[in-house]
Amino acid sequence: MAEKPCRIVLAEDHAILREGLRALLSAEPSMEIVCEAEDGRDALRCVASHTPDLILIDLAMPKMNGLEAIREIRRHHGGTKILVLTVHRSEEYVHAALEAGADGYVLKDSTHAELLMAIRHVLSGRRYLGPGASEMVIEGYLEGRKSLGRRSVLDTLTQRERETLKLIAEGYRNREIADFLCISVKTVEKHRGSLMRKLNLHNSAALTAFAMEKGLLSR
Repeated sequence: MAEKPCRIVLAEDHAILREGLRALLSAEPSMEIVCEAEDGRDALRCVASHTPDLILIDLAMPKMNGLEAIREIRRHHGGTKILVLTVHRSEEYVHAALEAGADGYVLKDSTHAELLMAIRHVLSGRRYLGPGASEMVIEGYLEGRKSLGRRSVLDTLTQRERETLKLIAEGYRNREIADFLCISVKTVEKHRGSLMRKLNLHNSAALTAFAMEKGLLSR
């Protein structure tokens, strides 16, 4: 009896890239696309509904960025493997993704063959770091080296503050953010004030620029 194909969720906000990934992976008899998501919240819904073997996820997506989605998936759906596919090649992003719970990290300029190899590595229970990122990053992370243990300014923010920051940067007003996060406008204002204080930023434009610099917005 043939083995069941591995069930994969695609989380990518650019439709043309998502279509290309679907075509590539669907051509593999051992792989099946069970759900597609165009933002981080859709990714969580897909994983909750389909319990996939693996999610292929970008880091920069609207509504909820990839790092937040990875944390939530790891917290609530530990059996799903997580492979990041992104344009971000810096050590900071690789380290943040691994710390959030990703099993692998591949750059979008990788070949089809490399992506398929990464998927198979991760599904087999091994970590995978593409050649576009330094091998020292994953080794240092796994060994818990102090040099990689430095907290970034983003690490000082709570999950709600990070969600609020992203929504502010995407242009949502306080009432819209409150409705989206199911909290009060007063609580949104409290999160906004806390963000400005922790980041030493003093208006929405500065918060938006910071979010763009850190790659929290969709590209």
